[in-house]
Amino acid sequence: MSFLEYRVKSAPTGLAKVLHLNWALVLLVTAVASVGWLMLYSVAGGDLDTWAGPQMKRFALGFVMMLVIAFVPIWFWRNVSGLAYLMSLVLLLVVEFFGHVGMGAQRWIAIGPLVLQPSELAKVTLVMMLATYYDWLDPRKVSRPLWVLIPVVMIVLPTALVIMQPNLGTSLLLLMVGATVMFLAGVSLWYFAVVAALGVGAVVSVFTLRGTPWQFLHDYQYRRIDTFLDPTADPLGAGYNIIQAKIALGSGGWTGKGFMQGTQSRLNFLPEKHTDFIFTTLAEEFGFVGAFSLLALYALLIAFCVASALQNRDRFSSLLILGIAANFFYYIAVNLSMVMGMAPVVGVPLPLVSYGGSALLVLMAAFGLVQSAHVHRLR
Repeated sequence: MSFLEYRVKSAPTGLAKVLHLNWALVLLVTAVASVGWLMLYSVAGGDLDTWAGPQMKRFALGFVMMLVIAFVPIWFWRNVSGLAYLMSLVLLLVVEFFGHVGMGAQRWIAIGPLVLQPSELAKVTLVMMLATYYDWLDPRKVSRPLWVLIPVVMIVLPTALVIMQPNLGTSLLLLMVGATVMFLAGVSLWYFAVVAALGVGAVVSVFTLRGTPWQFLHDYQYRRIDTFLDPTADPLGAGYNIIQAKIALGSGGWTGKGFMQGTQSRLNFLPEKHTDFIFTTLAEEFGFVGAFSLLALYALLIAFCVASALQNRDRFSSLLILGIAANFFYYIAVNLSMVMGMAPVVGVPLPLVSYGGSALLVLMAAFGLVQSAHVHRLR
């Protein structure tokens, strides 16, 4: 029996696909999203229609998308990964010329009633493209310079387009998730050592060239770094957000002030309380216990993804799942570091919890790919 015949015969069909879904993953995704609905209801002062209601509708749409994508054979997604990657690059170019400007950045495009942020889509299509590339490539060539340069170009293209928006947070996520897939594919550690050395040099250059015509970052991004280093230098200006976030985090104590009793959020001291800083509301109202519980749900979700990847004997599927899990982890790590003052504020939402459209729908589609790889794995 050929490999293709084995792949087809081993794949479940019809209603059997429902039974082969990773139901633990489905329940965990729903549980984390439910935490988000609860907090959005709270920060809106008990109003369902402001943020929680629309978020529930988007999750319902995303849930259907996840199931539809899960039931499509994984080889189909492998075959269209190149097209999906090119489409995301085209959309990023469209944003550059015709994008909608909001909060000082040009990151969105309007497609009928839908407002899409293509940079969110790029994070998933990049993982798909890299997984396809390393599935095709002979493992003996993985660390040869020419075959290392090709995925580097794949990563740099969307990253450069996202930086131009400007969107520093998403561009960093693209670099990190791309490097992670390359590492998991077996690229030599020497390349990463060289990149790390260049990264140190880039950081030095960022600070050295500040105030010159050749500075690397925008002025508002430099202010974010200044705020990160010393938020008390401008407590009523640039440092206000992070100071209020720390107050909310610390005031929750072990068990919190109670549901809808958070003074920082109810009195509108917290910035972006329904998006980037929603974790601080959770910590204030439910304390360490509530915050740790959400982190435990996140950890379980990532653990089930990793377990699914390790059980999968298809190289594309394994790299795809691990890449999506890494993207999810970086999302969480960057957001939490940001709201706790451990990293500059870069505008990265908390996945499945923060209010948003594009980020939620793309993330649900990504979990659909994870489910497709799980359902159609070789048995």
